[in-house]
Amino acid sequence: MATLTLKNKKPAAKTRNAEGEKRAPVRGKGVSKPRPTLAQAQADRAEREERYQQAQQKRERPAPQRDERPARPKATGFRPEHPPQRGEPFRRDDRGDRPRDDRQGRPGPRAGGFNPDGPPQRAQRGEPVRRNEHRDERPADRPRDDRPPRIDQRRASNRGPDFEPPQRPQRRNNPARQVDAEDGDRLSKRMSELKLASRREADEWIAAGWVRVDGKVAVLGQRVVGDVQIDIDPAARQAQSQLVTVLLHKPIGYVSGQAEDGYEPAVVLFQQENRWKDDPSGIKPHPNHHRHLAPAGRLDIDSTGLLVLTQDGRIAKALIGDDSDIEKEYLVRVEFVGLPGGEPVPEGTLPNAALSNNKLALLNHGLSLDGEELKPAKVSWQNEHQLRFVLREGKKRQIRRMCELVGLKVVGLKRVRIGRIPLGNLPVGQWRYLAPWERF
Repeated sequence: MATLTLKNKKPAAKTRNAEGEKRAPVRGKGVSKPRPTLAQAQADRAEREERYQQAQQKRERPAPQRDERPARPKATGFRPEHPPQRGEPFRRDDRGDRPRDDRQGRPGPRAGGFNPDGPPQRAQRGEPVRRNEHRDERPADRPRDDRPPRIDQRRASNRGPDFEPPQRPQRRNNPARQVDAEDGDRLSKRMSELKLASRREADEWIAAGWVRVDGKVAVLGQRVVGDVQIDIDPAARQAQSQLVTVLLHKPIGYVSGQAEDGYEPAVVLFQQENRWKDDPSGIKPHPNHHRHLAPAGRLDIDSTGLLVLTQDGRIAKALIGDDSDIEKEYLVRVEFVGLPGGEPVPEGTLPNAALSNNKLALLNHGLSLDGEELKPAKVSWQNEHQLRFVLREGKKRQIRRMCELVGLKVVGLKRVRIGRIPLGNLPVGQWRYLAPWERF
């Protein structure tokens, strides 16, 4: 029979010594403390009871005996010679032989005190001045006020016929902040007309002290007349150069501006993970690029294409200003539905064949929206189902409303160019920076 030998086997720990008693615990491990016997428990209890009784005796103080208490001192106050009898009022100021006045129950003036019937006395040098001597006057001796009772004129019922409300002080205006039209234009507006900055940027520069008019530091709200020399501090130009413009390919389902009806704004897509990998600008992202980033133009929630988000007020004014003439190009997929009361169109007719040349001419020029005649546009067929629009204005849902006037229904709209900046190969939902050498 073979015998197996286990190597590296640790011997079992000994928990009892040679006499059979349990050994002491090692490193905090072991058996619990043995329970005391009945005799030990009774001895401990008796000892605790004795200590408690001793502590109680120390806390208790023996009450002093009645004979040991000190005698209470007798009061040595004023005692009248004739104490008041039963039924007679008690007089507090009954001080012996002090003189009394004619009033019953009231003492006369004190020696050296204030006497209302005597001549006025002035305190001598070194004597304390009595501030409250008027309190010794009797109510009957005080002068009465013959003025009528006070009337609260804040109530309309208490106002007389000649009542005039108090005039409030006029506000003092700064001469440089007068807003009269005859005094000229606001400085921020003049700077915007000269394309130095947007009106918001101009106000920020003026508040920062970066603008001088004829050599003097401008103030916020200042007006200028005629031809003045406007100097801009280089710090303002440096701050303006750090503003960025973002080109975004907006997907369908995002609104251009503020969130509405549960739809998110397109600016939420401006995140690092959505940046186009082929961005040629070379601009490094910065947290300040999210500040004051606003859309320069609208794009409907059902439309897609190029959307401009910018911090630069000059670019925003150039794109959506009243005098803006930058072209916007769109590709529009349409269907011909006809006009109400018109002749029916055979099924399967292509939109380019159903739309007459006269209607196409109206799309180029001759339509009006909201009572205003539209600017001339460039509208042509891109293919059988798609039109190409080039506009120089941007009214609300302009292309869709123009198509409805000629019997067309828009089923798809995409903006592919703004000025000289094309959408290019920018993927849907991604963005890139406007490069420093690019201009709209």
